[in-house]
Amino acid sequence: MTTANYWQQKWETNNIAFHRSDANPALVEHFGSLSLDRGARIFLPLCGKTLDIHWLLAQGYRVAGAELVEMAIKQLFDELAMTPQIAELGAIKRYSADNIDIYVGDIFHLSQSVLGSVDGVYDRAAMVALPADVRERYAPHLMHLSGVAPQLLLTFEYDQRQMDGPPFAISREEVHRHYDQAYTLTLAASAEIPGGLKGKCAALQNVWRLQPTSG
Repeated sequence: MTTANYWQQKWETNNIAFHRSDANPALVEHFGSLSLDRGARIFLPLCGKTLDIHWLLAQGYRVAGAELVEMAIKQLFDELAMTPQIAELGAIKRYSADNIDIYVGDIFHLSQSVLGSVDGVYDRAAMVALPADVRERYAPHLMHLSGVAPQLLLTFEYDQRQMDGPPFAISREEVHRHYDQAYTLTLAASAEIPGGLKGKCAALQNVWRLQPTSG
């Protein structure tokens, strides 16, 4: 099964235990450390219908997201009580309302010209959702899309032999390998997940702050 089919099936069968019922505590605690002004446009790759979007909008940020599964985005706008304008942009469909643009389709088909400028990136669910070979393509694509914008990145560390992803285990060395060339990386927090990841194995959640080294 391809990665795209995997996530499409998850949403179609409502198998979305990964969807939180509140804003992620790591976002609430650490997003301010990126020092972005209110009104900044924040890009969330593979965003789903996360309540993190509600929180960012409530804090006065503008949101841009990318999501493969259109059903998730229809539910997002319903839950935001917004009626989106929908535009076909080649292989991408854009759902837009006040201070929010979500681009539906394969993120690798999303271009910088279609996305437009962003001021920050919040990657809670994208890198950890992708297998290792896809992550090799994803990291440079994200940097290109965002113009190497400051980033808050959440990853998990655990013994991948004990559990299949997603979410996938991503070592600290891998994070540095992807981003050292463009960013100064700070491990802002690292904590054990109570009860283990999916209740199956011991794991750490790491919160990374990425600040561009130039510009």
